[in-house]
Amino acid sequence: FDNLSPRGKKDDATSQERFTHIYQAAKAFADNPEGWLVLSGPNGCGKTHLACAIANHRLSLGQVAFYIGVADLLDHLRSAFGPASDISYDELFEQVKNTPLLVLDDLSVEGTTAWAKEKLEQLLNHRFNARLATVITTDVPLEKFDDRLLSRFRDGEICHVYAVERKSPLGHLDSLQLELLRNMTFGNFDPKRAILSLEERQNLKQAFQLATDFARNPEGWLIFQGVNGCGKTHLAAAIANYRTAEGKAVFFVVVPDLLDHLRSTFSPQSSITYDE
Repeated sequence: FDNLSPRGKKDDATSQERFTHIYQAAKAFADNPEGWLVLSGPNGCGKTHLACAIANHRLSLGQVAFYIGVADLLDHLRSAFGPASDISYDELFEQVKNTPLLVLDDLSVEGTTAWAKEKLEQLLNHRFNARLATVITTDVPLEKFDDRLLSRFRDGEICHVYAVERKSPLGHLDSLQLELLRNMTFGNFDPKRAILSLEERQNLKQAFQLATDFARNPEGWLIFQGVNGCGKTHLAAAIANYRTAEGKAVFFVVVPDLLDHLRSTFSPQSSITYDE
């Protein structure tokens, strides 16, 4: 916990308040681990750091804690069947099932074989029924898990669930993740380009002022029109980057990408419906 900010990584007050609440819950759990603590959120939100901090705190007190990523656990269980394994499958599985504190990192629902799903169910059912202290992290929305595990998560007497950060189902479409667009700011926009005529420079200067005003107080619609390379995408990205730096929610998307995604949601394999 010493190298983790109690306010988290976000700049906005709402996110900081939520993270502080979860940070305090994690510290309380570390002092007295009872029941389940589930931390959900996208990669990089701090859930694994919190989970590891809990385990390290218990170890510093001379208590037993067992941390492992779910994928690594399944790999170890498979390899334990091999003749060269240093530990038998039964020994390893019993150790994980009954450790006083288990931290399971990155629980997922994708790419899980029937065997892996069965082993995870056995493990989690045993620990739930025995009320053994367990920390679980996941980047999967809880409603995506099967009904049995979901019922465990919703048991408020044993399980406490915290969303460290909300994961947008459209996050992969956000073009601001591209370095080129992230670097388009008001600070590096040049409204006085020498190659432009006086009238064009005045027009661009006015567009720049409109964009900065809109970024500070976004109301209504702002439309930039012009040929390729005129600066309209830079100004649009600068607005989005300004709002993001202020800790506000922004979604920046390229129209063809959005249309492709909308079409793909009709597929039965899509993880999100068209209406969602």
